[in-house]
Amino acid sequence: MLTLFERAKDFGDRKALASNDTEYTYNELIASSDAVAGNLLSGSQDIKEARITFLVPPSFEYTAIQWGIWKAGGIAVPLCVLHPLPSIQYVLEDTQAELVIAHEDYVSFLKPLEATLGISVVPMEEILAEKKATLPNVSSDRRAMILYTSGTTSKPKGVVTTHANIEAQITALVDAWEWEKEDYILNILPLHHVHGIINVMSCALWSGACCEFLPKFNDEKVREIIASGRLTLFMAVPTIYYKLIAYWDQSSQEEQQKMSEAASNLRLMVSGSAALPVPVLEKWRSISGQTLLERYGMTEIGMGLSNSYRGERRPGHVGLPLPTVEMRLVDQENNPVGANEPGEFQIKGPSVFKEYWQKPDATENAFTKDGWFITGDIGMLNDGLYKILGRDSVDIIKSGGYKISALEIEDVLRKHEHIADCAVVGLPDEEWGEVIAACLVPSGEGLDTQELGSWLKTQMPGYKIPRKYIVQSELPRNVLGKVTKNEVKKLFQTK
Repeated sequence: MLTLFERAKDFGDRKALASNDTEYTYNELIASSDAVAGNLLSGSQDIKEARITFLVPPSFEYTAIQWGIWKAGGIAVPLCVLHPLPSIQYVLEDTQAELVIAHEDYVSFLKPLEATLGISVVPMEEILAEKKATLPNVSSDRRAMILYTSGTTSKPKGVVTTHANIEAQITALVDAWEWEKEDYILNILPLHHVHGIINVMSCALWSGACCEFLPKFNDEKVREIIASGRLTLFMAVPTIYYKLIAYWDQSSQEEQQKMSEAASNLRLMVSGSAALPVPVLEKWRSISGQTLLERYGMTEIGMGLSNSYRGERRPGHVGLPLPTVEMRLVDQENNPVGANEPGEFQIKGPSVFKEYWQKPDATENAFTKDGWFITGDIGMLNDGLYKILGRDSVDIIKSGGYKISALEIEDVLRKHEHIADCAVVGLPDEEWGEVIAACLVPSGEGLDTQELGSWLKTQMPGYKIPRKYIVQSELPRNVLGKVTKNEVKKLFQTK
């Protein structure tokens, strides 16, 4: 039996999950996941890495289904509840799944795929019905999960992790962030990404702690839950902190004080999945007294680096490698770079994924000959801590012979009093290779790009100043709140 499930037995009647106004114990989670496994096995001894897809909102049922798939020997493939049918169909076809487990809200939505793909759409209630079975002995080197990359530069790839990979990802964070069984966390993150599945839900369940689900983000509800005092940890993406700040700004002085006091009592607040703008970190610190802990991770590696739980959390930095993670910064020839020199992050360790699903060439190209995973992210060691400069293909702008970090320019732009948010991209240019362009979200009236250009000359070298601007009411983002830079580039093409 896998360690996660063995540990769950030790926590028995402790509260494991809070979902849809109901609390569930570890024993109830064990029983429901055993029933799921029994229904999936349906008389067989082992489903032998069958890909089981499921479209279920974040909930107790989601967790029981995921655990049940693992217990039956299958590969869990969680689907995104916000994705359109073609995106769902792509995953089903790519994984060659034979069935999709559906929450009642999505059964009719998925039904057309039964005829198109010959796949069975199974209502969630059927798979959760009580069923006894002898469960297989699943080894830790078996494939456990397939999560799909965002597909910003090509078609999404299925990232395959084994049970051992998942355990390594969990234990590194439990160790680094000092999880305990008395912890209580709110999960407001999508459960088709490692942030929600591993960092929040699985770390809590490994530790004997409680994870509460809020299937859809609502700033007022989140504020209420924080103010309740029951949380000890909170993890979110930068856009959620931005929304909470906006909600706090509009609240009465009494409500502001309640939220500030409650947030200050949490032992840890984490931001991830996208770069945290320094002004957002500073504003949240002024509200809550909390310095958000930034970390760095990817679908392929889980979390790789983290700022310190007890030590320095430097704004704009992602700290040091987590336990068991090996990391190096290299140039284009895979030679190590020195301090304060930009290089590409490459990662080794037990948390690194096994393969891209049925893409051996892509898998081979993702690793160096000596086994380092090539992240494609550029960073540097700055006074003892690592800093992300951006993604080589998206956030590193090559203009006039310079390599320029879009994230650095964004941090400066956000300091301007009339800019609420921004995204910087490189646009093709015959003379310069790329020119720097900025998509701006103004804060109220009064944003003048000519005045902005003059102000920027006092803040950074001339070669880093954008040459093109566009003003939008909001930035295009994916379901995790990451700005989709390719969509930003398209905005400039339409102007």
